Amino acid sequence: MRIIYRNGAVYTGELPLCEAFVTEDGRFVYAGTNEGAMAFKEEGDGIRELKGRFVCAGFNDSHMHLLNYGNALRMADLSAHTTSMGGMKEYMKDFILEHNIRPGTWVKGRGWNHDYFEDGRRFPDRHDLDGISMEHPICLIRTCGHACVVNTKALELTGITKDTPQVEGGRFEVEADGIFRENAMDLIYGRLPEPTKEDIKEMILAASHALNRCGVTSSQTDDLLAFNNVPYERVLEAYRELEAEGRMTVRVYEQSQFTTLKDLKGFLEKGYHTGWGTPWFKIGPLKMLGDGSLGARSAYLSRPYADDPSTCGIPIFTREQFEEMVGYANSHGMQVAIHAIGDGILDDILAAYEKALKECPRPDHRHGIVHCQITRPDQLRKFEELSLHAYIQSIFLDYDIHIVEERIGKERAASSYNFKTLYETTHTSNGSDCPVELPDVMKGIQCAVTRTTVKDHVGPYLMEQAMSVQQALDSFTVEGAHASFEENEKGRIAPGMAADFVVLDSNPFEVPAGELARIRVEATYVNGVCCYASQERD
Repeated sequence: MRIIYRNGAVYTGELPLCEAFVTEDGRFVYAGTNEGAMAFKEEGDGIRELKGRFVCAGFNDSHMHLLNYGNALRMADLSAHTTSMGGMKEYMKDFILEHNIRPGTWVKGRGWNHDYFEDGRRFPDRHDLDGISMEHPICLIRTCGHACVVNTKALELTGITKDTPQVEGGRFEVEADGIFRENAMDLIYGRLPEPTKEDIKEMILAASHALNRCGVTSSQTDDLLAFNNVPYERVLEAYRELEAEGRMTVRVYEQSQFTTLKDLKGFLEKGYHTGWGTPWFKIGPLKMLGDGSLGARSAYLSRPYADDPSTCGIPIFTREQFEEMVGYANSHGMQVAIHAIGDGILDDILAAYEKALKECPRPDHRHGIVHCQITRPDQLRKFEELSLHAYIQSIFLDYDIHIVEERIGKERAASSYNFKTLYETTHTSNGSDCPVELPDVMKGIQCAVTRTTVKDHVGPYLMEQAMSVQQALDSFTVEGAHASFEENEKGRIAPGMAADFVVLDSNPFEVPAGELARIRVEATYVNGVCCYASQERD
């Protein structure tokens, strides 16, 4: 049965807007005028009145952590309680009481940001957490996911002491503060209760439904090492079972993270590769984690931090390790995407890509850099030269505007977060890095267009790097599809494309730029089926 949608403001991926489209068997079969759409009408076909509402292709979050998001939804949400250290501690005490958590049971929270603490801009430490409880092991994760802090009870249960060897690509301090950074966090995570396959499936479903509420129909997600005490096959089985059960509401392109060449080889030897899978779940690129975050000062810079000259950050891999992993993946037809926030680690990653492509040229590799935050002009030119895909998160401007010049100085800040330059010189897709940020696409679009913070409009920061509304929309739709080699399958409202679309309550091309984040998602459709509808929708 066909369904005809008419009398709308429909963005097909091109301007001007059209007014109608037709779907059949999960695909678009027409986009254009009301008259043209009605010409498809046959007995039994449905008609849906859009009543002037704006419609575009479903949003594609091109870098996030879907499984970690589902896990975070089970934790204490510290993002709403991070204005002060004292307020966060009181919230955690209430959380333990309200959930009747038994002594000895792990208590987890995520979302604190010390830069927002009004009673002192410092990391919480184990003594702060001891003030919450001495009977419960507690682990609180920073909003960026690149640092966590635990209390004394947690250290006792895990057996971690000052004599525990430091971890390569990470750092931790037991006696002074109980803070674990980067790879050192695995010392804690590996001792947390191990989730079952059913737990994983429920996390995926919870996160997927939350994404649908934001209009997200496709997710490019880093899940395989979401739990370091869970074999990646369990995650893959969870996705396969959900698809077989007909319960998936988000198309997934798995950014497959591996940390050793041995593990990568084993993965490929099992028959997995970029593109393996179905339209609902596909294996994407090899994902690697280059460094940490700017907020935690673990992003690896080429020169010391302006506000802490004692450190350049933390590199997770050496240049030689990048060259080994990237070279093997590239020569075996695997796409690669590597997290890089600091310009120091970006030097090593660009060198690894250049070496790999020189040894084994591939004209359409679609290798990329995730985040692309601290960049120099020479590095931006290298993006274009190597045809690298840029996975940006414009929503990061909402927080980073407050700290970027303080952290790295004005000189480096002037060529950083150069999203328009990247968009106009190479393929650039957008995302949220959820749960680092919520997958609120309209907030991301507003930040891309205004280059200011969302609520108080601090900025603009490098206004010449602002995207147009059309560019911002495309970065969350067709550009995301390009990142997964699916630009001919989804990302636009056009005949033959997957009928993934979102209905908004306002037209982004008509709303003032500073109010784009107020636009609400009224309905989300995947494969032509409504998987979310707001209660307010008539």
